[in-house]
Amino acid sequence: MRRTASPVSLILLGLGTFLLVLAPLLAWYVQPRAAVNPVDIDTTAIYTGTGSVFDVDKVKTVPDQHITVTQQVRGDVADSEKSGKAVWDVTTTVDTDKSLPAADPHDALEFMPGRWVTDRRTNEPVHCCREKPYFEGDAYLKFPFDVQKRSYRWWDNSLGATVTLHYKGTKKVQGYQGYRFTGTVPATRTGTRLVPGAIVDEPERSQVLAEEWYANHLIELVVDQRTGRVIYAQVGPRKTLRAPGSKKDAAVLLDSEKLGFTTATQKDQVKQAKKESGQLRMVGQTLPIGAAVAGFVLVAVGGVLVVRGRRRPDTSEMPPPPLTM
Repeated sequence: MRRTASPVSLILLGLGTFLLVLAPLLAWYVQPRAAVNPVDIDTTAIYTGTGSVFDVDKVKTVPDQHITVTQQVRGDVADSEKSGKAVWDVTTTVDTDKSLPAADPHDALEFMPGRWVTDRRTNEPVHCCREKPYFEGDAYLKFPFDVQKRSYRWWDNSLGATVTLHYKGTKKVQGYQGYRFTGTVPATRTGTRLVPGAIVDEPERSQVLAEEWYANHLIELVVDQRTGRVIYAQVGPRKTLRAPGSKKDAAVLLDSEKLGFTTATQKDQVKQAKKESGQLRMVGQTLPIGAAVAGFVLVAVGGVLVVRGRRRPDTSEMPPPPLTM
């Protein structure tokens, strides 16, 4: 008798080998290419809180105002595909109840348009495609993929520079756990503004090139570890004016201890983080592990069947047929 491999054993062996090759490809090749910043993003984040705001009609700072910050991010798909980068147009408005709802965002208390261009895989800033402002750092609208327990340089648009945010453990947002980062900004001169002298305690001068100063009581961001999506954000901006060369604030333009994501924004960000993180986990962990285990089992079973084979008679060992007359 001799042994021959059955078709089933060969199929199992081949399929198992394919799955064993597929597993590392999913983890090391497919998953990194799936972890990219989207080009067709269209999302809105809303912060709310209370604080003091300078009322131009009353020409004075009014306390205890309800403040709403709206940040809208839209991807420019055409420019993104042309450049190979993530090109996002960002509009940020700051309003009080007095200016909401506004038919034109330029009617807001503060209006800041911008265009942010990043490398889709690393999230690093790329200076092209009519980028505005010129920004640096590790993160702005989001963190890089696979967030680490370390400090990151966060771009603060009001400061016009990066702020170091330090890892402060984990925190749950709407029941979903993320990495928490915090930082502060000391009072820093950011520019100048031509204003009536009376606003900065110089009534004898009709116009004064006042100094603009900015600080932030606390920046707190909670980030999804796998995707880098910000699921909660809180800031405490303080913007003031000073007379030229003065060391004291003469007028408060905006001051709030806390402006944070609304509940609706938190839920939306967590929903997106769960979806995106689950997709990356499936491609980078679940499918590779499943493929590796299934491949190992199929190779083992197929190998055993090949070794055992199927017994068939060996014609070379059969006696010759009897002669007949």
